[in-house]
Amino acid sequence: MTRTTTNTPNNPARDDLRVAPPPGRGGSIRPARGRLAALALFSVVLGLVGSGAAAPAGALPAGTPQADTRQAEADIRTRIEAIPGMRVTGEKPAAPGIRYFELTYRQPIDHEHPERGSFEQRLSLQHRSVERPMVLFTSGYDLGAGPGFRSDPATLLDGNQIYTEQRYFGTSRPEPADLANLTIRQAASDHHRLIQALKGIYRGAWISTGGSKGGMTTVYHRRFYPNDVDGSVVYSAPNNTDDRDDSAYDRFLATVGTPECRAALQGAQREALVRRDELVARYGQWAQANGETFDTLGSVDKAFELAVLRLPMMFWMYAGEPKCAGVPTPAATSDELYAWLDGITRFGVYTDRSVEFFQPYFYQLGTQLGYPQVAAPHLDGLLRHPGIQEVRSYVPRDIPLRFQPGAMRDIDRWVRSRSSEMLFLYGENDPTRAEPFRLGPGSRDTQIRIAPHTGHSLTIGALSPADAAAATATLRRWARV
Repeated sequence: MTRTTTNTPNNPARDDLRVAPPPGRGGSIRPARGRLAALALFSVVLGLVGSGAAAPAGALPAGTPQADTRQAEADIRTRIEAIPGMRVTGEKPAAPGIRYFELTYRQPIDHEHPERGSFEQRLSLQHRSVERPMVLFTSGYDLGAGPGFRSDPATLLDGNQIYTEQRYFGTSRPEPADLANLTIRQAASDHHRLIQALKGIYRGAWISTGGSKGGMTTVYHRRFYPNDVDGSVVYSAPNNTDDRDDSAYDRFLATVGTPECRAALQGAQREALVRRDELVARYGQWAQANGETFDTLGSVDKAFELAVLRLPMMFWMYAGEPKCAGVPTPAATSDELYAWLDGITRFGVYTDRSVEFFQPYFYQLGTQLGYPQVAAPHLDGLLRHPGIQEVRSYVPRDIPLRFQPGAMRDIDRWVRSRSSEMLFLYGENDPTRAEPFRLGPGSRDTQIRIAPHTGHSLTIGALSPADAAAATATLRRWARV
């Protein structure tokens, strides 16, 4: 059941749901933003309008709001291409009323030392109207979705959407790819620079959003550039402030769902390790048939053990209550057990091909974000590879990992003491809720809401009807629609 409480001095921050009050009736007063970029781009548009091209028949007189909007819509591709460093690489069909552009934007490898080179960050733009809000969405990884993907806030606001690929993921990789420049601050600066470049065109409200690692990225951007956007919607974002203590995850997994479902999951883990030799042989045959290897993790047996250890986390994130009845019993055949395990843990995730693709993510886990390891006393006597859950297992030894324990503590302090216009959403059964973002006495117009009976993937619509209505109203207020 979802609860919301007000975060006031008489009701200090707790570990459950909270809503911090807005900073006054009209919201916070923010300084003017993006003014220089807007002026520069506006001068380019004036040059295009005055180039001698005839106005279309029936056009309104230049200078009226309707005429300015019509001209802005007609010239949108030209205006985007006029942004220094921006390149339109394609345009594809999209939903009615939306133009979809594939873009790249040139970013410094090191924002503190732009003279050290640059790379092209890949983006996509769903252009609805210059008069609609702009939603900045990041998955925190590569640009994995096409023209049909609309984020939850973009849908609710009928807005524009910029979808960003994170630095070092996909094709947004500097060459040579020195991972030392893959930090939360450098990525936040990528988003800041992009926003300032586009605000000359999209001068309405801006909302940032993302889920899971993309939600974390959204928070980190707000920490370093709090005035870039008018509000943020953060889905399923963990907040690991002490990487040495993962007991919160153990406590969560010991209470989530029903005792019967938890016992069934533990039984399936034990049965998988009891039948280890047979199931690992099958896993190895699949890998050989598909040209997959396990050099980074060390062996197919290590990959299998890691997959089994991660099973409860993956189950509650992506399967959840409706799938409890399908957990295999000891009477299941090995074919049935293997297929179920693969469906939950995705054996392909642990191959060299997959680990290399997500290497930037694992690097971030090992340097700033932190990575949970879960206890499994019910598997005593069946485990062979101590330490296999450590993030070092995923990263080749020639890549240094020096963890910065202060990075996430700084983010946590900012959320508690200075955050504003932020909406944090979690699924009730999602293990990332074990270490959530929490509010504090300095949080303003910021909320945390939990969707009942929900895992890692959720929308505002998954909240209770009352919470969904309140969250939607907050989002629309921030977006001024």
